This record gives sequence, C-alpha cells and structure tokens, in this order.
Amino acid sequence: MRRILWFRRDLRVEDAPLLTLEGEVLPIFIFDTNILHALSPDDRRVAQIFVQVMALKTALRLRGLDLKIYYGTPKAVFKTLQGFDAVAASGDYEGYARARDVEISHLLPFEYLHDTYIFTPQEAQKPDGSPYAVFTPFYNKAKTLFGAHHLRFYTPKKQTLVPCDYETLSVVGEGILERRPLRLDSIGFRAPLPEAIDVAALFAHLEAILPHYENARDMPAQNGTSHLSVALRLGVVSIRAVLRFLATQKKRDVKTEPFFRQLIFRDFYAYALYHTPRIEEANYKYRFNGVENASFFESFCTAQTGVPLVDAGVRELLATGMMHNRVRMVCASFFTKDLLLPWQWGEAFFAKHLLDYDKASNVLSWQWSAGTGVDPQPYFRIFNPYAQAKKFDLLARYIKTHLPELTHLEPKQLHDEDYLHTHDIAGYPKPIVEHKVAAKSALEAFKKYVL
Repeated sequence: MRRILWFRRDLRVEDAPLLTLEGEVLPIFIFDTNILHALSPDDRRVAQIFVQVMALKTALRLRGLDLKIYYGTPKAVFKTLQGFDAVAASGDYEGYARARDVEISHLLPFEYLHDTYIFTPQEAQKPDGSPYAVFTPFYNKAKTLFGAHHLRFYTPKKQTLVPCDYETLSVVGEGILERRPLRLDSIGFRAPLPEAIDVAALFAHLEAILPHYENARDMPAQNGTSHLSVALRLGVVSIRAVLRFLATQKKRDVKTEPFFRQLIFRDFYAYALYHTPRIEEANYKYRFNGVENASFFESFCTAQTGVPLVDAGVRELLATGMMHNRVRMVCASFFTKDLLLPWQWGEAFFAKHLLDYDKASNVLSWQWSAGTGVDPQPYFRIFNPYAQAKKFDLLARYIKTHLPELTHLEPKQLHDEDYLHTHDIAGYPKPIVEHKVAAKSALEAFKKYVL
C-alpha cells in the first residue's frame, strides 16, 4: 500500500502513530498558504515551525526516511500527488482543519489517527451520549476512563520511502510548480531562526518543578510552569510521553494531580470546540459582545494601559511570544471587563503573537475571562489586576523585569491603584480606567443582556 504521511501537529519521530503504518510512504509537510498569507513576514511562530520541520526531516533521515516539504494550499498540493492509496494524518479538531481535511478526503481516502490529545472527542460523554459542557463533570468522567491504553508507546514499523525530490521546497499553486531552496525566506518569512526544542531539557525542567507546581505555577516571577506548551502545540513531544512521565513521577510519590488536571483542561477545551464549533467566533452564552473602542485596544496592545501587571504581560508577549498563564487570565479579564472590549479582539491579538497559540485553548480561555463561555461561573467574575499583582507578584519582580521604567518604585506603589492615578511616573502612563468604576460598568452592561 502506498500512503502519504501528512505531518501537521506531530513534528517528531518518537512515539509517532504515522510511523506505524507499513508499506510505501511519502512523508510530507505543507506550509499552508491559506494560513501563511495572513501573517507578517517576521512572524516568529513560522520560524519556530520551520526549525521543527527541518529537525523532523533530519530525524526521519536517520530512520531511512525523509520529508517532502511543500508550500501552497493543501488542495493544490494533493492534486499533484498521484498513485497513492490513502493519506494518513493525526486528527486536528479546529474548524479550519476539519473543513480542510474533508476537502482532501474528496481527493484521496483519509485515515485519521488519534494523537494530539489524551481522549478522542467522542470518548468522554455523558451517559446519554451527549457531550459535557462543564469542565468538572468532564474531568471526573475522564479520570474514570483514563487507563494504560492512554499511555501507549507507538513503535515504528517497516516503511519504504517513495522516490521523490526531497532536497528542495515544492511551491504549488494555480498553474505553478516551482522548486526553491529549503530556507525560511523561500516561503516569504524572515524572522530569526530559534533553536530547535530540546525535549530532554523540557522533561528535566518538568521533573524539577513538578513537586512545587500546584503553587509555583501561579507566580509569574518564578520559573514554575512546565514550558511544554509550544512542544505540545507542535507535537514535538507526544501527550502520551508526558503522561508516562507523570506516571513514573507518581510512583515516586510526587504530587502529579495538579499538572494532570491542566492537561485535562487542554483536552476539554479542544473537546468543547469540537462539539460546539460556533464558539470559535461567537459567545457560548449571553448576548453581550463588548464595546468597540479603538483607543483602549491600542493602549492594551502597546502595553500603555497604566496597569503594571497588564502592561508587563503584554510586554512579555511582544518580546518573547509567550505570556505567563496567570498573567494571561489577568490581562484577558482586564481587556473584557475593565475595558469592555470584545473578547474576539483579544483572542486575535494573542493569536497573532503567541508561540504556543492553540485555537481551542485560546478561544475557550478568552470566553472564560469574558464570562461568555462554557464555564458555569456567571458573568460577574472580574479580576482586580492590582490585587492579583499583590497576591502573585508581591515583590513586583515580574512587573519590573518587563517594565524596567518602574524599577525605582516600591512594590506597594505598583500595587496601589490610587498611587498610580495620582502620581506622575516618567515614561509611564496613568491608568486609563479606574478599576472599581470599570467593573461596575461591566456588570451593568452584562445585566442588560442577562436579566
């Protein structure tokens, strides 16, 4: 049997379902112009993906295989591929991905492999077969279903490589078939190339932080998060490898449940988006869609809100492509409640800059903060960004790291809204809203659509 192995969110050779399919194979990766044409040429995410694709190519060569790399729409690419019996790929459950795969299935039989998440979208259902809409019942169900088969290791089988030009990038379009050098600039991007992800270093870090994860993960000045989000997003490490690691740590009496719960959250967000695709763009509940305010949006996106923890988070994002998870929640709450901006605007801003951008996690997290999502907590949950800063960044080390213009101030001044409103700080603006007033306005705005 001759198969196309379509790598997407599984850029690895270890524990790879695609490599268990015996026969003649053509491994491919497509730089999808449907996605890339909307991005800036200096988008650091494309540079990270390019590096990982090239690392995958090298790893496949060490196994006697290779990777054919294309640039074009998937439909155009597959129209050029003749003489194959099927295409195999790991399931991708976002709206665009599902529509894309249906389109390709009309050209070639499609074999879906489960890989990206712990559970399939149909695995954890209510007794009546309907999907859960709330995390806690989903989590409880997931724990009852979780077993050794979710830790399975995929051992590669014998595969023969289909002859092909693997040395160049194939550019495919309407009436176009062009070969270019395998370089980032060949697909129109010019961001600096990062180092490939070091999987061994990630697991060493996870082992070090896991005993303290439950509390340290909320402290942005500490190195207490897993750093796994980009690797999981790109499939550089399999979710099963992480689960096997947790199982080993649990046998050593390390407390693993808090981190396992976060992995289940990741599954739940993908599950919710799969079963309710309309929430990619629309509220799950409530009709209030925010208030469009270009000035507020500009202040947020340029880290000029005058709220130190919020601005520090945006500075971190713009500088590194990452933002600490606790700070993401504070920023999203401030954006949707204090500024009353549409959550879709914030989701798009994060989508533009996050290296670990995942549609399901990003959309559901923004709706959680906006109070419009699947979470049962009503609309009136509003974070106080100053109280959050005092609780999780008491010494303002995170704030001062990303806002060096504030290093001369005392932490208590940075956590004091009244101080920030009444004092001029060189090079830093006063807060653009007063939190208590803004929170009251948010509650009143929501009530018009709820009560």
